[in-house]
This record gives sequence, C-alpha cells and structure tokens, in this order.
Amino acid sequence: MATNSGNGASSAGTPRENASESSLEDDVLVRKAISGNERSYRKLVEKYQRSLYFHIRKMISDEEQVDDLVQETFIKAFDNLNSYSTNYAFSTWIYRIATNHTIDYLRKKKLQTLSIDKPVQTKEGTMRMQLPDDGTRTDRDIIREQRRNIIQHAIDDLPDKYRKVIVLRHMQEKSYQEIAELLDNPLGTVKAHIFRARELLYKALKDKREKF
Repeated sequence: MATNSGNGASSAGTPRENASESSLEDDVLVRKAISGNERSYRKLVEKYQRSLYFHIRKMISDEEQVDDLVQETFIKAFDNLNSYSTNYAFSTWIYRIATNHTIDYLRKKKLQTLSIDKPVQTKEGTMRMQLPDDGTRTDRDIIREQRRNIIQHAIDDLPDKYRKVIVLRHMQEKSYQEIAELLDNPLGTVKAHIFRARELLYKALKDKREKF
C-alpha cells in the first residue's frame, strides 16, 4: 500500500495552503479518529464510501467484489492513519490506497487463473500438471499451514454474529443477498457485520504478527 510518509501525524496541526474547507474538515476528523473517536471514523466512511465504490468500480466488474474492496480499503486506511500526512489531502491519500489495493487484488487473481489442480486441454488430449513429490514438506508448506491455522483461530475467536458472516462470505463464497436470506437479516446489517468482522480479524492478525 502506498502512503505519503511526510511528517506523518505530526503535521496534523498545520493546515495546507489553499486547502478546501472539505479537506480541512477531513484533517480534523482524522485527528479525532487517531485519538479513538468512533464517530469521526464513521463520518469519514460515510463521506467517501460511495465515491470509492465508483472509483474501484471502474477497475472491477463484480459489484460485490467492489463492496469488499471498498471495505478493505477503509480498514487499511484507518490502520495506517498515523502515516497520513496532512501535507496532502486525505481524499488523495485514501484514493491511492484504494487504487493500489485493487491493483494488488487483480494481480493476485491473475496469478490464480492457472490452477495446478485443474486439467489442461491440449491437442493431445487432457493432461494435468505434475509436481515432483519428494515425500518431504518444504518450509513454505509449513509456513502456509501455520498461517491458515492462525487465521482459522482468529475467525473462531470472533463473536458469533461476525464469525457467521465471515464464514459464509469468504469460506462458503455466498453473496451478500444470500447471507441476508440465510441469517434473516437486512442486507445493510449483513454488510455492516462483514465490515466489522474484517476490522476485528485484521487487528487480531496484526497483533499476532507483532508478537512473533
């Protein structure tokens, strides 16, 4: 994720020359959000959620995936507020995060296009990619399994209402509407729960990473 390092949060008290009223308002909200003000955090989400959606929508065709990327953009942004410098507009900063995060998603999706588990059709017929099996597990395999276990434990530790939506959305790949129908909840509630669940997971995994 690209951020403007500058002087970080230390410059939050210095207004930018020729900054718009909206941009200066953002700076105030950012300072309050850094200090833990939940209301300021929500105001920033409400202000930029729709515009970020259309920004990402230009790069992604799947509307539900756009919703996911918007939520993940906010999580990344608010987790890195201390690196935001008010030498730049908050809108510029968060749009850059959204762009980079979406590009990362598209790059990962492209790499996953060819699966070693799926047969490949050739002129000679169907074939499968064969990997050498030396009977031993590599360090990468072990690390990958450890990460899966850490993520699973973090999911298991979520409050019940958040654990359910994460499992349905990311493990069972249900749509937002399907989750709303399964849980008999309004669509807006489902989206809010998924957003909050991701926040909790991100913080839990970050805490675990910092301990090791």
